[in-house]
Amino acid sequence: MGAGISGIAAGYNLKKSCPNKSFVILEGRDNIGGTWDLFNYPGIRSDSDMHTLGYRFKPWIHDKSIADGPSILEYLKETIAENDLMKDILLKHKVRSANWNSEKSLWELEIYEGTHHKKMTCNFLFLCGGYYSYTKPHMPYFKNQENFQGQIIHPQFWDESIDYENKKIAVIGSGATAVTIVPEIAKKAKHVVMIQRSPTYVVSRPSEDAINKFLRKFLPVKITYFLIRWKNILFQSWTFFIARKYPEATKNRILDMIRDELGVDYDIEKHFTPSYKPWDQRICMVPDSDLFQSIKNKRSTIVTDTIDHFQSDGILLNSGTKIEADIIITATGIELNTLNGINVTIDNVQVTPNERLTYKGMLLSGVPNFAMSFGYVNASWTLRADLTCEYICRLINLMDKKGVNCCEPVDDKTAHGDDRLIDFSSGYFERGLNKMPKQGNKAPWKNYQNYLKDIFAVRIFSIDDKNLNFYNLKNE
Repeated sequence: MGAGISGIAAGYNLKKSCPNKSFVILEGRDNIGGTWDLFNYPGIRSDSDMHTLGYRFKPWIHDKSIADGPSILEYLKETIAENDLMKDILLKHKVRSANWNSEKSLWELEIYEGTHHKKMTCNFLFLCGGYYSYTKPHMPYFKNQENFQGQIIHPQFWDESIDYENKKIAVIGSGATAVTIVPEIAKKAKHVVMIQRSPTYVVSRPSEDAINKFLRKFLPVKITYFLIRWKNILFQSWTFFIARKYPEATKNRILDMIRDELGVDYDIEKHFTPSYKPWDQRICMVPDSDLFQSIKNKRSTIVTDTIDHFQSDGILLNSGTKIEADIIITATGIELNTLNGINVTIDNVQVTPNERLTYKGMLLSGVPNFAMSFGYVNASWTLRADLTCEYICRLINLMDKKGVNCCEPVDDKTAHGDDRLIDFSSGYFERGLNKMPKQGNKAPWKNYQNYLKDIFAVRIFSIDDKNLNFYNLKNE
């Protein structure tokens, strides 16, 4: 399900590791790419380096390590073409429901191709559609917003016809989307004000990796990609470990770097010092200091305050300050979407994700022949997606070796606790955690969010353990 980063990885791995299996990738939209086709707001780019956001099997060969959305979409199209995957993708096929029929050991899918209703069956169902809704972002209501005479738009619904040149823009939000869109729009707008209720940790990083450019002069592309990829993986793991072990020191280091960018006179305490610890939420990355340069050049301003109400020509803040605006951009976040928005049932009995545990962060307790791709939140999504696809292929081949047609994680009551799927305090996680599956209090039910641990679990250790039940139909 889904022809974005995870779905394309699934197709590649199935062709490579399960050549005797037939498969299809169902994509509800009219193009491949997932996130990178959906979002088209100004400045859309990766928030991870492309040596880890890229696939292990497909080197990223461009100079820019922090890539724009169109470049990433082109990279995904190249991956599809090089591996002849387009013939395995059905576009405009939106899955509405999936029912596991225990008597037949099959998933029965209901699909809509436009208004045309279809039915399909499969032996194994792999959800690769991400974790947020493509049709319903988080859009809180602001008092009197209907009185605003200009345009109000959420970045998820950006219309390329929007003319923001020489306009006064207000951007509501402080997350990755806001810090991306503000400096880009500020290049043409009259002025941009980013209104944030509370600050986010922001770190500058070069858009080009100097070591990568150096090594490419005398090493083959694949070797350079491998080396830079592992350099970045280890760096990500190390910085996350240090941030969690020494949060105060990490916080001070980040704030010192921002002071170096904006100067000692800028109010770092108010506008760039969050109340939470580093990596309690994802740290926002800005390439080549673009946000800081925009502030220094007075193209944009950050205001830390809360909104009282909208007016016809702007926003009145609770401090009494008025922000005049011709256009208001509500970068207010995403809405979590469990099980890709599909109604999943077992013998027509509803599967409630929040009542089940995730097995290795990939399978769901008590649900047969079913997997889901959920990437890392503290590193690149693709690192986890790649591993998940490799694991699923190993699992399918193990089922063949055992001569069975069903496999499901056996629910372990001793592993149940009050553990959240993701140990993050971001607003969109807090809002949607009650919809998501839970993690357990011990392996293999615990979601460690650790690539180095997961490599051993997926590629090296045996995947045959007592927590998995392999079986055939009862009447066989």
